[in-house]
Amino acid sequence: MRALVTGCAGFIGSHLTDRLLAEGYEVTGIDCFTDYYPRKIKESNIRDALQHRNFTFIENDILAMSVYPDVDFVFHEAAQAGVRASWGSSFSIYTRNNIEATQRLLEYYKDRPLKKFVYASSSSVYGDAPLPMREDMRPQPVSPYGVSKLAAEHLCYLYWKNFGLPTISLRYFTVYGPRQRPDMAINKFVKAIMDGTTLTLYGDGSQTRDFTFVSDIVEANILASRYKEGGEVFNIGGGSRITVNSLLSVIEKSCGKKAKVIYEARQKGDALDTLADVQKAGDKLGWNPAIFISTGIKLYQNWYLEKMAIK
Repeated sequence: MRALVTGCAGFIGSHLTDRLLAEGYEVTGIDCFTDYYPRKIKESNIRDALQHRNFTFIENDILAMSVYPDVDFVFHEAAQAGVRASWGSSFSIYTRNNIEATQRLLEYYKDRPLKKFVYASSSSVYGDAPLPMREDMRPQPVSPYGVSKLAAEHLCYLYWKNFGLPTISLRYFTVYGPRQRPDMAINKFVKAIMDGTTLTLYGDGSQTRDFTFVSDIVEANILASRYKEGGEVFNIGGGSRITVNSLLSVIEKSCGKKAKVIYEARQKGDALDTLADVQKAGDKLGWNPAIFISTGIKLYQNWYLEKMAIK
């Protein structure tokens, strides 16, 4: 089986690449090393994959390519990340990397015998929806980033509806784990506590998030690629929520240190609360979260300490 993973050097894409290789897939990875965070981190993410005989790496921008690999599965993880950075003039980056790049891939593969096109969407499409968030709710994103992810979801649907391209969109809820991007909350929290530096929290800490461990996200992608239908959307979340203050307490307990915290105003575009209803993914994909927050934090902390020791 042949698979394409876009954004293969990123947080989720690199984990998915490793899993596919371990299962015997021939994997082609595309990554253009955008400057959202340091290139050396992404290079480290795919260090093992680059040594694997079944991995082919293409360093390029999706929109700079006219031909893409002949594969059975496409896992489209590449995107411009970041809710808070998506305002103002930066929005053109999001329309380019999240909407136009997705359309280019869909257009290319619509007439090819693809088994599945799995698109990495986001809980940001919901905005401040009632909890728990269900796939049949009307999406109302509160950030430009969320708008761009929802637009790409709609593109996936219309290419299924009009051309029969077997697309599936997975709405990820706050993914965390080893290789997490440096701008993400749990990475920032663990680093600040371990280093003894001051941590900035936006809002009063009562806002809640549904956190999902990266191995559960990877499993959802594998199961989605085997799902017989197309044109559907699935929530992929941890299935429970925790306040930011409670999350900080869990990390303090895991690290054995207290955090130094200052609070600042809530940022525009941040949803107040998230919680995934994952029943549809359970019923149709056979997927349920396996790693819950206390275990996941410990796994992340162990990885972080190991990484620091290597340095």
